[in-house]
Amino acid sequence: MSEIIAQPLTVEAFAPYGDVLEAVGEPDKTINAGFCGRWHDKATLDFGPDGRAGISVFQAEPRTLPYTLDLVERHPDGSQAFIPMSRDSWLVTVADDDGGKPVNIKAFIVRAGQAINFHRGTWHGVLTPLSAPGLFAVVDRIGDTVNLEEFRLDPPIAVSV
Repeated sequence: MSEIIAQPLTVEAFAPYGDVLEAVGEPDKTINAGFCGRWHDKATLDFGPDGRAGISVFQAEPRTLPYTLDLVERHPDGSQAFIPMSRDSWLVTVADDDGGKPVNIKAFIVRAGQAINFHRGTWHGVLTPLSAPGLFAVVDRIGDTVNLEEFRLDPPIAVSV
């Protein structure tokens, strides 16, 4: 089994795969009579012509490192955002596409206070919290078409830090 090392999540490193949502530096705007900072428009949501935005809540079982990555998926009809509902770090894996197959797999440690939004069609691993409760708000496409492709990795890849 080959191994990859998870890197810290940064806006620059993750840009080919999606958006990083985080409150860094000074807010773009101040709202609510000066009592609230707003980091404005941090992700591009894309639900295609026949979809709509939906917000769901997921609870995923925590995983341990090293993690065995054996399944990736993508959503051809819409973007997908994962917003943790706790202040715990978690693991996100992504891959480039080569003719319908995931290649060049990368892993990132998402620190407390960060969230991500996958671009439409981005290969990614399943939701991988590293501690309980593993609770996430997920913003993704709701529609009538099948919006999921899965790919089993054979051999699997070990992800460590």
